[in-house]
Amino acid sequence: MNHLLIAPVVLPALVAPFIIMVVRHHLDLQRIFSVASTVLLAAISLTLAAQAADGSVQVYELGDWPAPFGIVLVLDRLAGMMLVLTSFLALPVLLYAIGTGWDTRGSNFHALFQFQLMGILGAFLTGDAFNLFVFFEVLLIASYGLMIHSGGPRRFTAGVQYVVYNLLGSTLFLFALGTIYAVTGTLNMADLAVKVAELAPGDTALLRAGAAMLLLVFAIKAALLPLHFWLPAAYANAPMPVAALFAIMTKVGAYAILRVFTLIFGPEVSATEGLSENWLLPAALLTLGAGAIGIIGARHIGRLMAFGVITSMGTLLTAVSLFTEASTAAALYYLVHSTLAAALLFLVADLVIERQGSLIEAQSPMPQSGLIAALYFTGAIALAGMPPLSGFLGKLLVLDATRDAAHAPWIWGVVLSGSLVTIVGLARAGSQLFWKAHAIPAAEPAQLEPLAADLLPVHMAPAPRRLPFAACSAILTGLVALTVFAGPATRYAEATAAQLYAPAEYIDTVLGESEQ
Repeated sequence: MNHLLIAPVVLPALVAPFIIMVVRHHLDLQRIFSVASTVLLAAISLTLAAQAADGSVQVYELGDWPAPFGIVLVLDRLAGMMLVLTSFLALPVLLYAIGTGWDTRGSNFHALFQFQLMGILGAFLTGDAFNLFVFFEVLLIASYGLMIHSGGPRRFTAGVQYVVYNLLGSTLFLFALGTIYAVTGTLNMADLAVKVAELAPGDTALLRAGAAMLLLVFAIKAALLPLHFWLPAAYANAPMPVAALFAIMTKVGAYAILRVFTLIFGPEVSATEGLSENWLLPAALLTLGAGAIGIIGARHIGRLMAFGVITSMGTLLTAVSLFTEASTAAALYYLVHSTLAAALLFLVADLVIERQGSLIEAQSPMPQSGLIAALYFTGAIALAGMPPLSGFLGKLLVLDATRDAAHAPWIWGVVLSGSLVTIVGLARAGSQLFWKAHAIPAAEPAQLEPLAADLLPVHMAPAPRRLPFAACSAILTGLVALTVFAGPATRYAEATAAQLYAPAEYIDTVLGESEQ
């Protein structure tokens, strides 16, 4: 067995309690261990992704217990891609939080950050449906702690709503797992694929109910309409660096849909025929439309970015819902792009909020307004899907993959109109924040009353910091690289999609380990 396979779970699981128990009173040491752990995670993820790039599937059996009785971690192309995306997003987000001092505004930021990575990476690696639930709960607990970091009544209220809503989803997840286990007697994903395919048509009613509940759970995690209500308030009120990391959390839901509904309940499985297509596609299109409307109506920059996430998830799940190799390959390329674009815009939103507050309105020019404006408009171009960045290529791939679909006119109409509305909404916000601001003269501190001079807004304080801008530039570099190397990235996505729709090697590798 390749013991490196368990490192993305074990490393943050060890570093987080070490930070809490040993260096909790030494912020500099917390930062050193957290950054070192995240850098090491990035190197490990890159190594594992390189090992999976040839199409091989690797299995790690915890405690040397064979599948389907023991817990297994499984590495294939999709898992490797998600590991790299998560770890290379986490590093600039962590550096940004350190550079802006967000990690000093509450307790245990770095420990919670590591636990969050543990939950996300574990969800991508697990080969067992119950342990997928376990890792969902780990990232839920850590994300709640990060969301209410630095306190405040609005943040606390949004955090409680987020937890309550997701706990209801977790309860539904347990019901789904219990139902599926009652029918099949297993929760190992590879073993489930075998058992489900062998079920007689007359014994599938309960299994279909379990699959439907699973789809609802994953739709909650992916913020799919009408189950998306938790996201705008949660992301808008969370610290913006935390929201930038959360850009990968909705992708966990999309990943789970892809994994479960290609491996276990694939398009050829009669027990769940039509389940995803009849509900997932309309919901994805409605999600895209609702997100675009939210963007054009947003009055606070945090909510603007939150609705941007909803819009991108609508586009992503539109491609996923067709469950063809071409649409899945397009979805995977767009998944990487949308994660980076949303994270960049959340960090830019924090730069704006730090200088002039969250309200989208014309104020006097903020410090470093030119650089922040360039980052904002580059991120907006990427998120809206305008050329020349990867968002345009991603949406073009999605549209091309859906042109032969039965509902192609609806898909093209909603995607294109949603893109237009998104462009208008992001441009309106940008003109208010950066263009019209130059028509308003900057207030001089000397003209203020003595009491007001002691309460100067942050945007009048000097001391520009370079690390936050370096972190934003790193994510922007990722978007540029995804555009420049669109050919290799697309070919990798196509190979990953082909592997997903030919799960025989995955199943044989996982279950075959017990026979060796």
